[in-house]
Amino acid sequence: MSRTSVIVLIALGATFAGFVLASNAQRLGGDEPETTPSVAAGPQSARLDWSETYGSGSERLVFTVDELEVTTTGWSARIGIDNESSVGWELAPNATPEGTFGLQLFETGDQDELERRNQDGTLPAVRAAERYEPELPKLLEPDASWSGTISARGALAAGAFVRVVFGTLVAVGKPPDELSETLIWITDNAYELKT
Repeated sequence: MSRTSVIVLIALGATFAGFVLASNAQRLGGDEPETTPSVAAGPQSARLDWSETYGSGSERLVFTVDELEVTTTGWSARIGIDNESSVGWELAPNATPEGTFGLQLFETGDQDELERRNQDGTLPAVRAAERYEPELPKLLEPDASWSGTISARGALAAGAFVRVVFGTLVAVGKPPDELSETLIWITDNAYELKT
């Protein structure tokens, strides 16, 4: 599994707030392609059962996404973090402009797109979670875990591919060599939103 989905405090450059899909049709009398605004995803619920690991052996973090629900007024995701490392991790939503828990919408579900946009600093804006149930702990101790539901208001674009973002995580003390001191996790897995 590629680990360029771990972001170590890099500047993210340009972001976008929503999808605008270009069509092949040309406007009458012009050379520019006509654009079609995105359509909001309809209500849907998806059982995802994603489990992704950062690190190895006894020094790792495990990120889970159990399900995603989209309603007419917003979205929610059931997620979790298991700290299977020897250091504690401060869970600091909004600690950096690019680091928050929430969703990112991509044009494709391809891992290559995620890696390219991460390297280019052109990752999409995070649709930040507004609620955490239960609240995130300030510190996730070694061998501790948190699971709960994150949610926010607002429509998501149908046809977009959703990835879940966990961040910012800051090591308390010196982490093992295979782990970064600060990280933001973006899931390798992606879910395509239906109309």
